Amino acid sequence: MAMIAVIAVVVVPMGVSALGFTAGGIAANSVAANMMSLAAIANGGGVASGSLVAILQSVGAAGLSLASKVIVGTFGTAAMAGIMRLIP
Repeated sequence: MAMIAVIAVVVVPMGVSALGFTAGGIAANSVAANMMSLAAIANGGGVASGSLVAILQSVGAAGLSLASKVIVGTFGTAAMAGIMRLIP
């Protein structure tokens, strides 16, 4: 199960980047750009600090912090353990 934690910690930043949250900012014409647009409209023109868009952009720009790696790894392992229990 430890391998699942490692995979989760590697795959999450790759997924965030694939959505358009990159080190250089939010990629044009991406899912991230659409999310940012919706968030800005909902908040009167700006993206709120601490919002999902802001958090994902932080991950895209800087990667996961140690605490986030622990959380993602733990969640990934727990999710896989739950899935494995469903398989006879």
